[in-house]
Amino acid sequence: MPVNDNVIITAALTGAGDTVRKSPHVPVTPEQIATSAVEAADAGAAVVHIHVRNPETGEPSRDPRLYREVVERIKETGTDVVINLTAGMGGDLVIDPIVPLQDLGELPGTDLVGGLDRLPHVEDLLPDICTLDCGSLNFGDNLYISTPEMLRQGAKRIQELGVRPELEIFDTGQLWFAKQLLAEGLLDNPTVFQLCMGIPWGAPADPGVLQSMVNMLPEGAQWASFALGRMQMPWVAQSILLGGQVRVGLEDNLYLGKGNKVTNAQLVERAVQITEDLGSRVATPDEARQKLGLKPRV
Repeated sequence: MPVNDNVIITAALTGAGDTVRKSPHVPVTPEQIATSAVEAADAGAAVVHIHVRNPETGEPSRDPRLYREVVERIKETGTDVVINLTAGMGGDLVIDPIVPLQDLGELPGTDLVGGLDRLPHVEDLLPDICTLDCGSLNFGDNLYISTPEMLRQGAKRIQELGVRPELEIFDTGQLWFAKQLLAEGLLDNPTVFQLCMGIPWGAPADPGVLQSMVNMLPEGAQWASFALGRMQMPWVAQSILLGGQVRVGLEDNLYLGKGNKVTNAQLVERAVQITEDLGSRVATPDEARQKLGLKPRV
């Protein structure tokens, strides 16, 4: 498998994890998220992956108004960058481990809605890309729920909107089901995969596991991969060497070196350095659009 010589870098800006209290660099407000997106693009990111947070509390949010403000602020700067909005929020389920059906869906931390109810901001903004998390998972100590029928409904609606889904794959069974969606005509080519490694308790950040997942991809697929924490930068090199694109950002990692908390732009700069040290070139937003089968910039 050839080394990727023209690498798309995605910056995952803020995520939904409990990171706000761990680093002052994690953007929270729409203004902060948009500013971080522009800085990441200036540093070399062709794509920005966007979650939003409650500006008052820092907690993750599904509020379409917050997504709109972030996207409008980015566009107002004239920055050329591919917009990738998460559509994975609304799948969190916390259950009582002793009496699992007691107060089902009512425990703190639960945010569970149907597949179509995860898409209002996508319908409103029609981004270049939105994510589709391709299965349920023991996500840390809790559950992420994305049933086959939820995924069929979501994939069909995203297809109707003309938005490119980025298929978030946390384990091999999810990749198997994504290929089933393709076989059912619910995905268009080229399919775009994000292989998410090292998230407890999905696929481990192991090169052999990544290779096996790459081997399972459908013909002609575009793919990227990332790993968490200190594995983020080694995984940039790993993905490029296997022919893939890369993702970095504060959603997945807060540090460059022990104790050195950094910004999204600094993480992108390091990814650019690794890419160039491997003899590859960083893709422009227009090159990313062409590779991923996106519409030209308007």
